[in-house]
Amino acid sequence: MTSENQELKKAGLKVTLPRVKILQILEGAGDRHMSADDVYRTLLDQGEDVGLATVYRVLTQFETAGLVQRHHFEAGTAVFELAKGDHHDHMICLETGKVIEFVDPIIEKRQHEIAEEHGFEIEDHSLILYVRPKKK
Repeated sequence: MTSENQELKKAGLKVTLPRVKILQILEGAGDRHMSADDVYRTLLDQGEDVGLATVYRVLTQFETAGLVQRHHFEAGTAVFELAKGDHHDHMICLETGKVIEFVDPIIEKRQHEIAEEHGFEIEDHSLILYVRPKKK
């Protein structure tokens, strides 16, 4: 059994060709965050006959099952990445759209301290820095 089949079954999803193909695309994306349109265009490039509505439905199922995380980095455009189980934050380059993932223990510690100072504890959070290359 392929690793994609095992992942789908473990997540409680039936193994179907569209689900396997979409999971393979996301696994092959590396650190790249893909929109539903990106996944759809990749499927078309591979000669797969999967509709855009199916791509959206499968990505939503994957999100519900905890296989992917959805992010809204740009106005109106959701992008997806495989849920790796590790927390990380993001920087988005305003000129290129490049997404840079990072982890900073000092930022994480400070966020918890701020929540504590206000009488809260953090359940979850998302930090997105919008950046631009420095002028030389």
